Amino acid sequence: MTIHARPDQTIDRSDPVRLFAAPVPRYTSYPTAPHFHDGVDAAAYRGWLGEIGADSPVSVYVHVPFCDRLCWFCGCHTKQTLRYDPVGRYLEMLHREVELVAAAAGKRLNVHELHLGGGSPSMLKADDLASLGDKLRKHFDFADDARISVEIDPNDVTAKTIQGFKALGMNRASIGVQDFDRQVQETINRIQTFEDTKRVVEMLRDVGISSINVDALYGLPHQSQGSLEKTIAQVISLEPDRIALFGYAHVPWMKTHQRMIDEASLPDIGERYAQARLAEERLKEAGYVAIGIDHFARPGDSLAQAEQQGRLRRNFQGYTDDPCEVLIGLGASSIGRLPQGYVQNITATGNYMAAVAKGELPVAKGVELTDDDRLRARVIEMLMCEFGFSSARLREEFGEAAEAVIMEAEARAASDAHGFFRSEGDRFVIAEEGRPFARTMASWFDAYLGKGKARHSSGV
Repeated sequence: MTIHARPDQTIDRSDPVRLFAAPVPRYTSYPTAPHFHDGVDAAAYRGWLGEIGADSPVSVYVHVPFCDRLCWFCGCHTKQTLRYDPVGRYLEMLHREVELVAAAAGKRLNVHELHLGGGSPSMLKADDLASLGDKLRKHFDFADDARISVEIDPNDVTAKTIQGFKALGMNRASIGVQDFDRQVQETINRIQTFEDTKRVVEMLRDVGISSINVDALYGLPHQSQGSLEKTIAQVISLEPDRIALFGYAHVPWMKTHQRMIDEASLPDIGERYAQARLAEERLKEAGYVAIGIDHFARPGDSLAQAEQQGRLRRNFQGYTDDPCEVLIGLGASSIGRLPQGYVQNITATGNYMAAVAKGELPVAKGVELTDDDRLRARVIEMLMCEFGFSSARLREEFGEAAEAVIMEAEARAASDAHGFFRSEGDRFVIAEEGRPFARTMASWFDAYLGKGKARHSSGV
């Protein structure tokens, strides 16, 4: 079935797709990163690390800001390098940052989740993957069932790379696909065949790494419903446990390499919406459970179980069943989350390395959470994960402070002409037909939105 999109670009308030397509944050944090400031510094972070409880489970994110090719669609903090020397020097400082964080914590932290992202962490040499794992285990305690995942560009992977993954202790793989259509790949500078991707999936499973996640995109240049439908069929044939279906975020004012993409080749809002709905339909037909607005999982996967049991969370990797309240971010641009607030490392790799070389925690900025931040963060997360929230639950968690947000919700429910956001007894819910627009409805409760100079990608 083809879902037909309207060709015009005019915003029509009777057309919910265009009405709800206004640029809004992705809400992988609240407050969102554009509102971090330099009032939160290394001294504040050091104090927060020291307050982590001895028994608190911790997640760790390690950022590798290098690729051996730069994809034009990419929105990550990364740089292209054809030489490995800069990567090796960076890893030395990354090891040093592990030591600095461990010293500031003053105790051996209990790691339950480890995620390597980038960039392309799969471009690391096998020995370097192993030594990174050794360094982390020297300073942190890893749970026996710790989940260790790595973002993978299949073009980087050799038999030696697989050995490095095993030495690191990796038990989950996140494979970037985007789209298998040749024209789309050429336009985004990401040539990657289905055959090479399948080969890497089989190599991973041959060594016992059976938990596979695949990332795909809609809204790419020259992408059509037909090309995306074919890509989704190929992805399904790989039998991944999870699939993340993200909308391409065109933000050339932030990522200048995206200017290599001709904006005339991008699908309009109606087509983006149609692509997302078509892909969702195909994934559900294949037996995948829809998780939030853009993730899918097999019914037996822990993410699907978390969604069913009301334990679904949202962080910088998207939807997760990771329950840890502490996230330690390591590496340039990496973001950490603690009960007190968020911290972000220096983005520029050279400046990050210089700070670490001087024995400094390389913090650039962050935000200390207020009580209102915590309340609104909870509401936004519940809207993004559960498509609704209970007034009684908010009052139980936040007391009288919840009343202001409940009043806002009542006003929104009363004024939503499309009926997407409704009051049903004690709950405010996003109706089934309104769920693709959950980001926009979450933004209604964002006290920071519109303040400052932050710009965002399309809400659809």
